[in-house]
Amino acid sequence: MANLPLKNKLALVTGGSGDIGAAIARRLAQAGAEVVVTYVGAKDSAEAVVHDIQQAGGQGHCRQLDQREPAAIESLMQDIEAHWQQLDILVNNAAWNIGIPFPNLDELTAELWDRVLETNLRGPFLLARAGAKLLQAGVGGHIVNISSAGGISPGSSSIAYSSSKAGLNHLTRCLAVAMAPKVAVNCIAPGLVENTRMAQRLPDNVAAGARRQAVLGLVGQADDIAEQTLTFVTSRSISGQTVVIDGGMPGVMR
Repeated sequence: MANLPLKNKLALVTGGSGDIGAAIARRLAQAGAEVVVTYVGAKDSAEAVVHDIQQAGGQGHCRQLDQREPAAIESLMQDIEAHWQQLDILVNNAAWNIGIPFPNLDELTAELWDRVLETNLRGPFLLARAGAKLLQAGVGGHIVNISSAGGISPGSSSIAYSSSKAGLNHLTRCLAVAMAPKVAVNCIAPGLVENTRMAQRLPDNVAAGARRQAVLGLVGQADDIAEQTLTFVTSRSISGQTVVIDGGMPGVMR
């Protein structure tokens, strides 16, 4: 751990109990950051990630958070300010999806729509807003939103999921303007990432299509997503950008 570009930095990774969030949390910790991971219900998984970080010589912590609850977000940020007096990196990774093929409009109820949009779009905004003061302090900080290739091309687990991620892509640009010059805000849009809970909720034809179309012969990799996150949070001249990591699907090349 000789090269520690994030030494003395505090990172908050939402949904750190999941596959992509865990990879990001471990990579940031490896680069020297103290990492707080959040979970909704998977406490054991979150604690396992923290244990991995600590076993590798890093500093990790976990906190319960349902980001559909604005009061819970405010409470978490108050906890961070009281305990650490800083927040340098916010990774908005937590999301929720459900597999509903696009043509099945009647299955996508108002309740499901609201749960997806509240988790995937409103939550990241409220987290950015609640953490703005800490992120803008000192030399400034970074936000990385984890979106989806489904927010660029119309294909994912559901119309609600694609719409929420399209909104997150543009929220990234809006926050990059709103929080400049102290906070850089960027976005990663994975395609199918094998062996993740999100991937398992995709309709079979969508997953098969992603594997078939990826020009590199493999789909998105969690380690590549983690590495791109590190690239974003160690740069001071990139903001408002969305990078797709999907093995090179032509339909998402822009």
